[in-house]
Amino acid sequence: MSAFPVPIGTRPGRPTPVPKPPRRLLAAAVMVALLAPGAALAQTAKERELEARVAELERLVEQLVARQQPAGAGVAATPAEAGLAPSAPAAAAAPGEGGPRIRSTPIMTAASPGTTFSYGGMIKFDAMATDTSDGRIADGGAGRMFYLPSTIPVGGPGAEGGDAYFDSHAAFSRCWLGADHVTDGGDTIKALIEVDMFGGGSANLGNEASTNTHGVTVRHAYVGWNEWLAGQTWSNFMDVAALPEAVDFVGPTDGTVFVRQAQLRYTKGPWSFSIENPETTVTPFGGGAQFRSGDNSLPDFTARYVTKGSWGHFSVAGLLRQYKLGDADETGAAVSVSGRFNIGASDDIRYAVNAGSGIGRYLAFGLGSDVLADANGDIHALDGYGAFVAWRHAFTPKLRSNLMYSRAEFDNDKALTGFGVTEMAHSFHANLIYSPFPKLDIGAELIFGQRFLEDDREGDLTRVHTHVKYSF
Repeated sequence: MSAFPVPIGTRPGRPTPVPKPPRRLLAAAVMVALLAPGAALAQTAKERELEARVAELERLVEQLVARQQPAGAGVAATPAEAGLAPSAPAAAAAPGEGGPRIRSTPIMTAASPGTTFSYGGMIKFDAMATDTSDGRIADGGAGRMFYLPSTIPVGGPGAEGGDAYFDSHAAFSRCWLGADHVTDGGDTIKALIEVDMFGGGSANLGNEASTNTHGVTVRHAYVGWNEWLAGQTWSNFMDVAALPEAVDFVGPTDGTVFVRQAQLRYTKGPWSFSIENPETTVTPFGGGAQFRSGDNSLPDFTARYVTKGSWGHFSVAGLLRQYKLGDADETGAAVSVSGRFNIGASDDIRYAVNAGSGIGRYLAFGLGSDVLADANGDIHALDGYGAFVAWRHAFTPKLRSNLMYSRAEFDNDKALTGFGVTEMAHSFHANLIYSPFPKLDIGAELIFGQRFLEDDREGDLTRVHTHVKYSF
């Protein structure tokens, strides 16, 4: 039983008992206080310890008397205040007498002293109506959740899309946790992990018939030490700052470099260099669905230069890759030029131009492959090109609009691929985004996209995409 009883309930009509200082504790305090003056003549170590105990007992008595409150407002003392753990820092009291107590000591006790933690994320609700000219995008596929040009159906003569179809989800909601620390020697340590709900759900429950479950997927997970970064994040070949504001997940997907992957990066001033996780995407001989190869023996190498100012920013990046399938290998390189140019306080132009040999995996979520396989099992890098341009205009501080055009093309060798592979895709986007309050966005975007095959067949997509997004 506790030495400091506190009422846990009262009967109707009776006041709550007020805790009183224990008599033994008061008596002990008085006895020690009477004996202490005579002993002060000889200050031995034992006597100094006795004086310290007297001071501590006096402090406890004062605290217990001060804690007497009106009936019904009694709150139990914390272990530190009751003298049970004098070495532990006392918790801070919440505003108002008798309120809940707030912990003042670090919750993450395993962290280095002085570490600063931060937390954030967003809740994003997407709803869209889609009309495709040559059949529907497969239910549950990524193309039903955001604009993905490789999923635009392309049929034969007489193919029809039927009625428009509707989808809604909250899978792009996300949260992140960051930790920052500066050592005594001045080294800066940063760490971040971010997840969203874009992963697939279970076979039984993760569908639109019952719970709409989505799995948690890792977006970013890295640690930084001064100029170094290790872990998964945006590829150094990608210019995130040049992406326009879209209601869709990406927006001008066709011409955009978009990759997150594990890497080791070094940044010094405007320059950054990285070695990143390799993967080779292959179009089989004669055409057909792409497949991936993890046979690479070398990582992907990137370098980037960025210059910034009040006018915006400009960036150029290079990519050097090895492609490997079994014993067959090939090399390729690509370049990306991108940036943002500010036009006054209310307008800006954002753009990117990407081209290279074997750029397929990095461009438009793999709209084209990295390499083509021939009949002998050898592989050949596929040349690809992509670009986008976007104009942003703010009508008021709360209302803004973005117009975008995006395009990607590939130089397929039809003797290797046949005529059923993607030759080109492009799209137009126009949106209007309203923010009635800071961090709350309500938007609508009109999307028109087309995908063309090497045999001149094409499929169209028309979509109205809306969202409600709150960032925190």
